[in-house]
Amino acid sequence: MSGMTEIGTDWRVVDGVATAWFDAPSLIEGAALAGRVLELPAEIVVDLRATGMRVRLDSDEHAEAVSAAARDLGLAANPAVLQHLSVVFESANPPAVRRFWQRVLDYAPAEDGGLADPLRRDPAIRIRRSTEPRPLRNRVHLDVVRPAAAVEQASPGEPSGPFGVCHTDPDGNEVDLVPGSALGDRIETADWQTVFSAMACYRVTSPAQQRDLAAAAAALADDTGFPLLVDLRPGLVIVDSGKDRWEDDAHGLKLDFTDLAGNLQTAARELGATADPGLPRFAQLFLDAADVAAVRAFWLAALGYTRDRRAGVGDIHDPRRLNPVLVFQELDASETERRRQRNRIHFELAVPSDLARTRLATTLAAGGRLLEESEDRWRVADPEGNEMVIVSGA
Repeated sequence: MSGMTEIGTDWRVVDGVATAWFDAPSLIEGAALAGRVLELPAEIVVDLRATGMRVRLDSDEHAEAVSAAARDLGLAANPAVLQHLSVVFESANPPAVRRFWQRVLDYAPAEDGGLADPLRRDPAIRIRRSTEPRPLRNRVHLDVVRPAAAVEQASPGEPSGPFGVCHTDPDGNEVDLVPGSALGDRIETADWQTVFSAMACYRVTSPAQQRDLAAAAAALADDTGFPLLVDLRPGLVIVDSGKDRWEDDAHGLKLDFTDLAGNLQTAARELGATADPGLPRFAQLFLDAADVAAVRAFWLAALGYTRDRRAGVGDIHDPRRLNPVLVFQELDASETERRRQRNRIHFELAVPSDLARTRLATTLAAGGRLLEESEDRWRVADPEGNEMVIVSGA
């Protein structure tokens, strides 16, 4: 991948990928840029939001064309918001751990020996070999929500836990593998699944069909004021409410989301798109903490996240809904050994190289402890020892 000086000032290399974010005042204006991008002869990944659009390129060949289209539409790049959060497992038996999580997540093998979401929406899984003994339960686990039929097919064994959804990999790392459900029983929303967010995935047969569906979804969502997520992948359009935002108390609008979902379904079918009910998936990250307030405050600052708007809900999320939600639950302070043990799971945050030291300073100012550093990587612990590695650029 060429350096950012060669791919223009709009672009940065983030997690090895040329990436840009263009601010936009509405989904409609972002969709106009998306339509221009889809005309390019390349497999480009687009994440359309109510506040702008992220574009990721597998090569830098079309970077200037994307930037030129944004300038034509009066949309400016904002590299300062770019980041990419991944999950890292440290294991003495990487092949066994990899097999477990590939089944749970329906991910594809990645070049680095880990796993990647084929849709490039949910966090990548990195697996590092480690022989350090860590026999106690982690303070980090994952929630994965998929359609009920997919969960039944993927189930890696007999579940446990109070809700009957907890599974453990060969190292003892836990995942709550949760079955989703249909969004109501109306035929008008038959294409939709609730997997903590409400989501419909549509197969399309041409860039023009993809462009028209993105534009229709943007217009319908903007008309109601709903901040819909619209992700464009080769041959695919994903329309997504975001976690819980299909519920009235989460979006705070005078809106029944099922009405919007029905209109989106009608638009998709009229354009000839076909729903793929097996694709929806939602993944989020859980941290156990003795002092939830202190740990949450650290991660809010370190990741630039924001609090869930609802009273009594402790989730934090990426304001652009591009990275996974973090959820916190209370850990009994008497579990001293478990609190002292290093987790087998940590997070890896890739940021542009010109912003890495600023992000490190922000993280340390929020109460982080610097554990290890090299030229382009910094390992930091939160106030209770949960770790994140900040990675510069590639």
